[in-house]
Amino acid sequence: MKVLFFQSLAGHKMDMQMKKWILHTKKADFNKIAEKYSISPVIARIIRNRDIEGDKSINKFLNGNLDDLYSPWAMKDMDCAVNIILEKTESGKKIRIIGDYDIDGVCATYILYKGLKSVGANVDWNIPDRVKDGYGLNERLVIDAEKDGVDTIITCDNGIAAKLEIETAKDYGMTVVVTDHHDIPYEETEFEKKYVLPLADAVINPKQNDCAYPFKGICGAVVAWKLITAIYERKNIKSEALQFLEFAAIATVGDVMDLKDENRIIVKEGLKALKDTRHLGLRALISENELDGIELMAHHIGFRLGPCLNASGRLDTAKRAVELFLAETKEEADRAAWDLKAFNENRKEMTANWTKTAFEQIENSDLKYNKVLLVLLDGCHESIAGIIAGRIRERYYKPVIVFTNTEDGLKASGRSIESYNMFEELSKCRDLFTKFGGHPMAAGISMPKDNFNILDKKLNENTVLTDDDLREKIYIDVPMPIDFVSEQLIEQLSLIEPFGKGNEKPVFAEQHLSILSMRRIGKNNNMLKLKVSNERCVIDALMFNDADRFLLFLENEYGKKEVENAFLGHENCIDIAFTYYPGINEYYNEKNLQITVLDYCIIKK
Repeated sequence: MKVLFFQSLAGHKMDMQMKKWILHTKKADFNKIAEKYSISPVIARIIRNRDIEGDKSINKFLNGNLDDLYSPWAMKDMDCAVNIILEKTESGKKIRIIGDYDIDGVCATYILYKGLKSVGANVDWNIPDRVKDGYGLNERLVIDAEKDGVDTIITCDNGIAAKLEIETAKDYGMTVVVTDHHDIPYEETEFEKKYVLPLADAVINPKQNDCAYPFKGICGAVVAWKLITAIYERKNIKSEALQFLEFAAIATVGDVMDLKDENRIIVKEGLKALKDTRHLGLRALISENELDGIELMAHHIGFRLGPCLNASGRLDTAKRAVELFLAETKEEADRAAWDLKAFNENRKEMTANWTKTAFEQIENSDLKYNKVLLVLLDGCHESIAGIIAGRIRERYYKPVIVFTNTEDGLKASGRSIESYNMFEELSKCRDLFTKFGGHPMAAGISMPKDNFNILDKKLNENTVLTDDDLREKIYIDVPMPIDFVSEQLIEQLSLIEPFGKGNEKPVFAEQHLSILSMRRIGKNNNMLKLKVSNERCVIDALMFNDADRFLLFLENEYGKKEVENAFLGHENCIDIAFTYYPGINEYYNEKNLQITVLDYCIIKK
């Protein structure tokens, strides 16, 4: 296949930064791989770009199934935790599961509760209130458990950083089992990092240095599922653990885990199960989001189902989401699903308004010149700070921490970029926080209001971020002319689904395209439909939500007259480079090839 090589790439101006296009140049015998696995050389190249090498890894990537999942017994303390839980179950001791208020915590709570209930455990569950309690296990929850006669606490999607709270539980004479997936807290000395584990009776977290589990990137709900799988295996009912596969998949996508290794298998197989699910709560949520009869993809979880499950934890209580999963009648499930959808609609409106406020604050101040953006939104609901931080990061491509005022001081959620380990950088400022946790790409903080300016100054003065770090990178898998787009290629692209973080949709590119025509479409006229061509081919192209900026870009480069000519379908001198993803538009039983434009720039001939 003829390929195009980018001799010079000029990113387009986008707010405060320029995007940088990078062509993957990883080597392999793509034709040989293609022949061996009956795939296109294009697909072989994309697989290599995902760092999948060797027959075993390629075969697992293309054909992996549930038999390829790792044994739960490889996790440190798994045997110990199973022994503790089964002993407590057999003796009738009261067990309480304490989860978290996001989609991962909700799914993990449900998996543990239903799983333990089915083997006869005397078990209940609780989830902290986002506003009153904050993240994870806290002293009030421990005290409540002691008052209720709880013998054993099992955490899920939290607990690894709850050293003091677990000490309190132990002082009360309780047994504590931690199941978590977050980074292990540490104290940094002059010579080393000293990792700090809670003194629980068992700690199941694959990120422990001495944990032999082969894949560290699973979410909290998958850790919980592994524990239930081990318990079911001990009870000789291992196959029954598959009833929780859908919830493990939902949490993996919703908590934005890398879709690599076994995560990819969990999501791939979980989506198959979700399509035909008989679970009342999931069925109701799918119907409420008008997804009945649709082949469910990872993006349906990420942008439709997941936000509904997160919304109640943001604006009310995440217990509503667990109650949806526990609904015993269709009427209960339908009512709970409607409530979650309504919460999400409210959340979307609040987010849009406060995001606009944040953009105005940045643009009307010196904030925009900082490399790390700390934004204080007085009056904003703390539950949407993380979403707003993500929106700001998308626009400015900088690490962002959004703070809100609460009765107990400031609370914040941070979202980072590829070249900035937010957990590491904030760990250096730990003395400023009353509560802190997270991972390289996100973090949560509580701290006194007086420390805001100190943290702002410290993070920006000490950052080693360069201007190049602050240019968003777009990695091109295959430089491919649009005349190579075909139904067969698009069909083969399904072999590398599901797409998401860590296994993004492949990116294709062509340098010199002409615009034959274009028109605005969409409810708000914020989309464009174009006809573009090279010397051999004409194809439809769609551009979502970027119409105004794209048109302004064209006007700046070619002038208004040339843009008007393109709208009229007249000859014009526009020469544009697109990164794109190919697809098929089906309309009244007619199929037409099309591309979705991901980014654009001008490359001088």
